Amino acid sequence: MYHDARPSVWDPQQYLLYAEQRARPFHDLVARIPVERPDYVVDLGCGPGGLTAKLERRWPGAKIVGVDASAEMIQRARGCEGVEFVRADVREWAPEAAVDVMVSNAMLQWVPEHARVLRRLASFLAPGGWLAFQVPGNYEEPAHVEMRDLAASARWADRIEVAWPVVHDPVEYVDVLCDLGMAVDVWETTYVHLLDGPDDVLEWLRGSGLRPVIAQLSEAEADEFVEQYRARLHEAYPAGRHGTVLRYRRIFAVGHI
Repeated sequence: MYHDARPSVWDPQQYLLYAEQRARPFHDLVARIPVERPDYVVDLGCGPGGLTAKLERRWPGAKIVGVDASAEMIQRARGCEGVEFVRADVREWAPEAAVDVMVSNAMLQWVPEHARVLRRLASFLAPGGWLAFQVPGNYEEPAHVEMRDLAASARWADRIEVAWPVVHDPVEYVDVLCDLGMAVDVWETTYVHLLDGPDDVLEWLRGSGLRPVIAQLSEAEADEFVEQYRARLHEAYPAGRHGTVLRYRRIFAVGHI
C-alpha cells in the first residue's frame, strides 16, 4: 500500500474483509511469471503480507522481501514467517542486490507519475529479470464516479482534496516496458464479484479508495459523507436475485529483460 500526501491510515483488517477476491488478481499475475528458481524476489506494496508469504511457497529458497509505505500494513505483515518486510516509499526504495522477480499488486495507482517510477524499478532487475504488476482499471465504474462526484459537491468541495488514483491505458504500459527493452505481456480482465448485498460495495471501498477521502474529515463529517455515499451506492448497485454484482476491471503487465 502507498501513503498519500495527506496523512491517512490503512486498516489491514478492513482491507482483508474481501481478501479472497483481492487475492485472485495477484495469483493470476504471478502465474504468468515462468521462473523456476529465482534468488531474490520483491513484492512492492505488500500490504498485510499474506500474499507475499505465498511467494515464499512458490519459490522456496529465494530471498523474499515485502515493501510497503504503511506502518500499519508492515506491522501486520511481520507476523508472516519466512519473509523480510521493509517499510519504505517505492519512489525512494532500492534493493540490496539485483532483483530476479519484482511484483507489484494494486499499488502503483497510488504513486504519482508511476510510469516514470517503473523505469527506475526496472533498473534494479538482474539480467533475465522480471517486472510484473497489476493495477485497477475500474475508475469509471459507478463506485468511483459517485465517490468523486460526491467529494466535488457543494457540501464537500472545500473539505476534501484528493489526488485520485491514476492508471494508464494498457497500450501505454506496453510502450513503457518495450522502451526499456523488455519482452512484454499486457492484458486486462474484468472480474465479476458477487457480493452479499449493496453495503458490501461500501465496505470494499472503505478498505481502499474511500480511505484517503474520509481521512480528511472529522468523525462526524466522515459519518455524514459515508451515509451519503451509501445511498448513492444502493442506487448504483441494487441487490439482484443472487446478490450484488461488482464489476472490477484490472490491468496486468509483465516485462522480461
